[in-house]
Amino acid sequence: MMEDFDEIYEEEEEEEDEDRAAEEQLLKYAPDPVVVRGSGHVTVFGLSNKFESEFPSALTGKVAPEEFKASIYRVNSCLRKTLPVNVRWLLCGCLCCCCTLGFSLWPVICLSKRTRRSLEKLLEWENGRLYHKLCLHWKLSKRKCETNNMMEFVILIEFLPKIPIFRPD
Repeated sequence: MMEDFDEIYEEEEEEEDEDRAAEEQLLKYAPDPVVVRGSGHVTVFGLSNKFESEFPSALTGKVAPEEFKASIYRVNSCLRKTLPVNVRWLLCGCLCCCCTLGFSLWPVICLSKRTRRSLEKLLEWENGRLYHKLCLHWKLSKRKCETNNMMEFVILIEFLPKIPIFRPD
């Protein structure tokens, strides 16, 4: 009886390995993700106060320029609401840093994390609303700046592979 169970388990593992190999094959042919960099003049902990709204040519035929600009507008609106508060707390934290042994910077760190989380939630909403249907995935990602060794947050637009619905056996 146990031998039959082992055979079934081994067959399931083989099917999972085949599925994983097929998915890796699809990902290998997916184009490189599109990177939307911050274009604002204020950056707090790597997060710029605005993202570039120019339509990338790599998305031509994948998404309408109006939809792209509307999504970037929503992201920039979120940043416009939250980042000025973060900057004020950063200034206050820097002024009081010597007296508080650096603890005055904790509110800025917490607010920065909250801003990133709200952006990630907004991008997930955008993905569910439109972009996953178009085989695209937007996400906030930390990347090294091109001009210096600092890290910055960018929006990565990844191309999702089209997975076949019917697989002949």
